[in-house]
Amino acid sequence: MVMQSVSLADELTVTPARGGAGTAVADLHFLPTGGKNLAQIAAAAFRAATGLGGEVDVSIRKHVPVCAGLAGGSADAAAVLHAMNELAGAGLSRPELAQIGERVGSDVPFCVLGGTALAEGRGERLTPLPPLPPCHIVICKPPFSISTPQLFGRVNVRKIVRRPDTAGVAAALEAGDLAGVARRMYNVFEDVLEPRRLAEINEIKSVLIDCGALGASMSGSGPSVFGLFEDEARARDACARLRESYRDVFVCAPQ
Repeated sequence: MVMQSVSLADELTVTPARGGAGTAVADLHFLPTGGKNLAQIAAAAFRAATGLGGEVDVSIRKHVPVCAGLAGGSADAAAVLHAMNELAGAGLSRPELAQIGERVGSDVPFCVLGGTALAEGRGERLTPLPPLPPCHIVICKPPFSISTPQLFGRVNVRKIVRRPDTAGVAAALEAGDLAGVARRMYNVFEDVLEPRRLAEINEIKSVLIDCGALGASMSGSGPSVFGLFEDEARARDACARLRESYRDVFVCAPQ
């Protein structure tokens, strides 16, 4: 799949631990703390790989919705790897940090590198692509979560009829053709959603298209939906319309 980093982001503060084991504290009470948090798993992976750095305390202020198909936890883990690299003075390159990220989660290597990339394998095989042309991206998360393992369990590779035109997306990126990218987007997970969930995903996509999005699709394993806009005013109009029904709606940019 083609992956794209955007400007929507959490805020992390990483400091040397005051004593004992490091902590991970978020402003959402239901997120795991301590060693069960991906941020602390990333810190432990860095220490194991380099032999450098001590225990750290991580404070997380969430802006990226959780369980949304947006790799928010993986992005937090990637941020910790960058912070540990600085705190320890290790001087590792981004590709070296991405290799450590493979031990933490499938999306972490991409989150370390950012930009636009073709992801293969579990997500650890990354090929840089030309950047997405300047645009405005509206993201909307409906108020439910989707089990990624369950979705994978429903996918029968032999029965997949529609697929994203990945080669066409890469060619459109090379040509700087935003509309060409938007026309070729597709998420095979949409085909295995429960009917009531699919209906809501399609409703959000319809609002985005009605407001002028060049294309819209579910992100990752969902349930977040995104639309690509050339015009900022239309993107903000779509955001305003969706906020009449949904709390988690954002306008952001490729990064």
